[in-house]
Amino acid sequence: MNAADTAWIMTATALVLFMTLPGLALFYGGLVRSRNVLSVFMHCYAIACLMSVLWFLVGYSIAFGPGTSGVWGGLDKVGLNGVSIDSLAGTLPEILFFAFQMTFAIITPALIVGAYVERVGFGFVLLFSGLWMLLCYAPVVHWIWGGGFLSDGGIFGEIGVRDFAGGIVVHETAGLAALIIAVFLGPRLNQTTPPHNPGYVMIGAAMLWIGWFGFNGGSQLAADGGAAMAITVTHISAATASLTWALWERVKFGKSSMVGLVTGTIAGLASITPASGFVGPWAALLIGAVAGVLCQEAVMLIRNKAKIDDTLDVFAVHGVGGIFGTIMIAAVGAGTWTAQLGSLAIVGVYTTVVTVAIVMVCKAFTSLRVSREIEVGGLDLAVHGERAYDLSN
Repeated sequence: MNAADTAWIMTATALVLFMTLPGLALFYGGLVRSRNVLSVFMHCYAIACLMSVLWFLVGYSIAFGPGTSGVWGGLDKVGLNGVSIDSLAGTLPEILFFAFQMTFAIITPALIVGAYVERVGFGFVLLFSGLWMLLCYAPVVHWIWGGGFLSDGGIFGEIGVRDFAGGIVVHETAGLAALIIAVFLGPRLNQTTPPHNPGYVMIGAAMLWIGWFGFNGGSQLAADGGAAMAITVTHISAATASLTWALWERVKFGKSSMVGLVTGTIAGLASITPASGFVGPWAALLIGAVAGVLCQEAVMLIRNKAKIDDTLDVFAVHGVGGIFGTIMIAAVGAGTWTAQLGSLAIVGVYTTVVTVAIVMVCKAFTSLRVSREIEVGGLDLAVHGERAYDLSN
């Protein structure tokens, strides 16, 4: 065990949990109507609790168990069987590696929340998130990070896919799942209501930015120069994408919005995530510059052309950003085109099929969408018996 590595990953674990609670909750909560803000908080918090238990019970074993099939890790580590305070994962206590990866298993299904806010049933949120994490997210983790068939020595030969912190594992899977659920749900009854609290949005985005240092820097699994570089390129990409998003808004609409500025931040963070362990500052500047425009145009395409109400633009920002960053790894010569594009295709097809199947199963047991009356009146009071604001707000 290396004490410095252990101390850093303990810190990174806290930072990644901070991204969901309270970062993502505030970011998403500020973007919805005031009568739905508590429901968004509830979704994020409940998902964090449920994923923690499921990751402990079986998710970690599926993702990082010793299975040799290349498809899943097996059930040898169910309930942390065989993991003690003396067990090691590289230079880290394995129990710490478990906890660090648990925070990724929390935030990935939590990202999907942005696609269905303001009209989804709470029972569906929990049932879908649990099944999706176990049947979609955890296997993909094994394929890429757990020594599975997409990693080095797998179907793409000696050099497998390069995905440092989750362009495919986190952002592509969550983005595609978000898009699929949005299609199943259909559009909100009122899509024109502006964000009720842009201040929440900015604070949440700032928390996500800070937490992302643990997300990307922690993925080095060591306290060394690689972790420092990952943090540096993460920051540069986020800052650059924020500026290009705001500039492109100014060019197109005559004004740069604060919500747009911070959405650009998230686009830059998502885009640099897969590449953060493989590129330097100049490449990060390029990735961020393109991401601010690319993801904004993806938002317009999904909303206005495809007419899909992915409420908070999960696919356009996270999905497109993660896919773009994954491709850029090959473009800068840090990975092979075959492995990068092939893995995107394989995971994309798998995610689509599994997500559709899970939605269909969940619909058989719980309501996918709340009633018209609840949607109009807001989910906070009707579903959870609480509200944060006067309904006239």
